[in-house]
Amino acid sequence: MQLLNTLYLTTPETYLRVENQTLAIEQNRELKLRVPLHHLHAVVCFGHIQVSTPLMHTLAQQGVALVLLDDHGRFQARLEGATAGNVLLRRAQHQFSLDAGRTLALARCFVAGKVRNARSLLLRGAREAKSEADGARLTRLAQNLAASLRALPGCETLDALRGVEGEAAREHFMGLSLLVRPEAREHFHLQDGRSRRPPRDRLNALLSFLYSLWMNDCRSALEAVGLDPQVGFLHALRPGRAALALDLMEEFRPVADRLALTLINRQQLRAADFIEREGGAVTLKPDARKAVLVAFQERKQETLQHPLLAQPMALGLVPLVQARLLARAVRGETDAEGRPASYLPFLIR
Repeated sequence: MQLLNTLYLTTPETYLRVENQTLAIEQNRELKLRVPLHHLHAVVCFGHIQVSTPLMHTLAQQGVALVLLDDHGRFQARLEGATAGNVLLRRAQHQFSLDAGRTLALARCFVAGKVRNARSLLLRGAREAKSEADGARLTRLAQNLAASLRALPGCETLDALRGVEGEAAREHFMGLSLLVRPEAREHFHLQDGRSRRPPRDRLNALLSFLYSLWMNDCRSALEAVGLDPQVGFLHALRPGRAALALDLMEEFRPVADRLALTLINRQQLRAADFIEREGGAVTLKPDARKAVLVAFQERKQETLQHPLLAQPMALGLVPLVQARLLARAVRGETDAEGRPASYLPFLIR
């Protein structure tokens, strides 16, 4: 599998057009960059980016997704060519979602992946903690997440499962501020736990932005294998909500958390890189957002060993691999021993 590039555009009033099978980027009518289209998997535009109609047609013809996000990274629209998904797979997915038992079992896998990865992050932080108090607190929180994992098999309804997941998330976010280096905690901590719309502190703002990036990649991966990103199992179905993309993203949230902590602890992001708006909302400044995008792309290029496939691959390919494993489970395929294939979440080390 080839890891193709995602092109992110963040500068307001940038104009995109097609020129001899390249994407030309202009600012103030001055050509800034040309990018060969065959190198691209997606073009993601933040805020007020202008796109020519011929370029839209060319992107659709070549299977390059055009994604429109608002200034904060929230999804607005997506343009793609003819749907390449397998209608039989989507029908199987819809039928699967109507089976309460199978839906619960699959949702349990998503939650288990998220909680295991969050626990790994806290345990690593406990080992590397600079103070005994921080290490002990992180260890206790990791133990609480282990208790959440043990409770998952006993969840007999989606509501019960979501309750366990919610409590585990609260424990995780309690520990996240302790993973920030002590001298940066004054500016980077979760003031009142997780806040989303809008983020109320710098750490929440950074997490929301990174989660949006992973969400877009998970949605693209699901569509690439032919699954319907709207029909999920853990997240409730709502009009306009990519529930399955949210399901798949759960196991990648701690991966985003790691990158956020790296950017803060290495001082690649500072308090001055954020804007505090009237009403309490906090957002990244444009230059800081570009720095996060560069770091995100670099992290996706890093090679790791996939725990199930036992082969090295770039992190950016993992959502596609997981989407394929999910499709196999939805189709009801069997493993080498003739048993129904189950979904195995991606686990970080």
